Amino acid sequence: MLKPRSTRRQTRHACDCSPRILGYDTEQDFRKLARMYRAVTRQIEVTVEPNFLPERSSVDRGQYFWSYTIVITNTGAETVQLRTRHWVITDATGRRQEVRGEGVVGEQPVLAPGERFEYTSGVPLATASGFMTGHYQMVNASGERFEIDVPTFSLDSPDNRRVLN
Repeated sequence: MLKPRSTRRQTRHACDCSPRILGYDTEQDFRKLARMYRAVTRQIEVTVEPNFLPERSSVDRGQYFWSYTIVITNTGAETVQLRTRHWVITDATGRRQEVRGEGVVGEQPVLAPGERFEYTSGVPLATASGFMTGHYQMVNASGERFEIDVPTFSLDSPDNRRVLN
């Protein structure tokens, strides 16, 4: 005779994905990781972490401001130098702005294998959300120029309602 099945369901997870198990000390560290974006081109990794700055923003005046921290890590075998940047910034209305220039934050860093460069910059928008994408032009020791991708990243204010299409 078969025993009646329990009406209680048991859920099993393949792994415990709590922040502590994954190596993060706090929920805040785990949330920070969730806001990071990553791209790898020719063994050069670019990560971006955007951060909305309410103290520099004014909803009444339609001014919103974000900082973003970028880490460029050379995981390849050749030394490279960042020469130029190209950004495409798009706000919630679809208005695009392009920014081109030499280096980043006044520098053209040289990255030997295993080295990384980190900087923080900022961007204002007239809307409560938008996104940025771009690339860096790099050059290696033999003079070859090539582009590496900066991952497209979202600029969202905490008060902005997300709409999925």
